[in-house]
Amino acid sequence: MKVSIFATCISDIMFPNVAKNTVEILERLGCVVDFPASQTCCGQPAYNSGYLQEAKKSMKQMIRAFENSEYVVGPSGSCVSMIREYEKIFKGDPVWEEPAKSLSAKTYELTQFLVNVLNITDVGSTFKGRVTYHPSCHMTRLLGVKDEPKILLEKIKGVELIELPHAYDCCGFGGTFSVKNSKISQEMVKEKSQHVSETGAEYLVGGDMACLMNIGGRMQREGKDVQVLHITEILNTVN
Repeated sequence: MKVSIFATCISDIMFPNVAKNTVEILERLGCVVDFPASQTCCGQPAYNSGYLQEAKKSMKQMIRAFENSEYVVGPSGSCVSMIREYEKIFKGDPVWEEPAKSLSAKTYELTQFLVNVLNITDVGSTFKGRVTYHPSCHMTRLLGVKDEPKILLEKIKGVELIELPHAYDCCGFGGTFSVKNSKISQEMVKEKSQHVSETGAEYLVGGDMACLMNIGGRMQREGKDVQVLHITEILNTVN
């Protein structure tokens, strides 16, 4: 199966190992992986800020970049959910509607692709430790990926998966929300940090890097000894 990697901006700039892990996981499971170098931002920051025409420039470039891909897989529920919106955004456009619809249909978040397309629930990893999982808002509410990450985590030898209290509460990041409503955002991530502490987990795992960066930053400032990991870092570990 041929898979094109959608690296995402935040992975490219701040979390390069997440994209690297994504490639290694897929190759280990028999996929032929490529990386279209012309890919760019999915357009979400501009789109969520109300700059539709500016966002469409990035979206059109993404459509061109992955035009010939069989499947497109990214390690971010948030960014993938943005691409899934292309079909609606370009609806009625005589030039871009069908290409946008095609890209939306073949783009998947990594755990979604593993479980629902490859039909794999055990990736053969081992990881020892107490783990709790944060389900990010865009991944669960917009993309509809709720069970797949936990299905994969439960199969990893050595992982003790602990339920996170009030797991589906937002961490307060929300892209520009954390900038425009910083005081509210601070209280939300403070509450999320408290809930993580209640689990007694050694590791906080999630599928969206921005959320993990937000929660991890708060816990670090509070002096909490909880390691924050993207789910690919566990799925690609053998120890």
